[in-house]
Amino acid sequence: MRAAIWTPRLKPQTNGLQTQPGSTHRTCDHTRVIDLHAHSTCSDGRLTPTALVARAAEAGVTTFALTDHDTVDGLDEARTAADTHGMTFINGVEISVTWQRRTLHVVGLAFDSRNPSLANGLATLQQARRDRAARIAAKIEKLGVTDALPRAQAMAGDGQITRPHFARLLIEDGICRDNNQAFKKHLRPGRDAHAAIEWAALESAIGWLHAAGGIAVLAHPFGYGFSGAWRQRAIAAFAAAGGDALEICTGTTDRQQEVTAARDAAQHGLVGSVGSDFHAPEQFWLGLGRLRALPGDMNAVWHDARFKV
Repeated sequence: MRAAIWTPRLKPQTNGLQTQPGSTHRTCDHTRVIDLHAHSTCSDGRLTPTALVARAAEAGVTTFALTDHDTVDGLDEARTAADTHGMTFINGVEISVTWQRRTLHVVGLAFDSRNPSLANGLATLQQARRDRAARIAAKIEKLGVTDALPRAQAMAGDGQITRPHFARLLIEDGICRDNNQAFKKHLRPGRDAHAAIEWAALESAIGWLHAAGGIAVLAHPFGYGFSGAWRQRAIAAFAAAGGDALEICTGTTDRQQEVTAARDAAQHGLVGSVGSDFHAPEQFWLGLGRLRALPGDMNAVWHDARFKV
């Protein structure tokens, strides 16, 4: 059993989705609500795949992708749950990438989850995650946490150990008062419990997805803390490496950011995607499927011929 953790005027929408005035909920001519980025307990989400899909269905989502970090372990369970809710389910994953000594996330959609190239690539990243977990455990034990690795594994169950598990240990053992302090003081880069890791190369991640017949999406371009210049460099590098789409509308973007991202995508021949990046019910500021429509007449990733159930 997996344990939980945790401005110019816009043109009328012509990509099949519409937004009601004053609402952040996407609606569609045919009652489709699309969310292509969410996490379960198979990585750093709080809900099991089954519970996550049920919550998405309750929110009115009709086309959904589970995109756990560097793993496809939850896809079969999520697909079974989606079938019971009459929901269109799309295979997804969020691949960790190292680019220019910075971390990027590439969401993969609509791929063959059993493709050997993709499976081998993800296995490499899972081993890197296990190695990092052992290093972080050793570091936080020096701070006073006891039995860090086995306790983190007990929290993770049969899912992967992630940094939020170690944040919980720092809180439980009275070293930090909350998750924010645990990351700010100990777990983020440059702090005493941070463990550096080399993720996949950008070209490799995109190559694995294409080998599996899938679509590569650069996730949340405003979520990396980049300056405008660095954001544009990252998007350009992603496009040059063969990337297909840019995540335009997320659970935390405002409309101006979405318009800017749409322009960046158009400049590099990328289509648009949408995804809440939902992790936990405690994220009261965002919800599954609670997303605006793509700006203007932007082409959508779900119109790609590879986008399939």
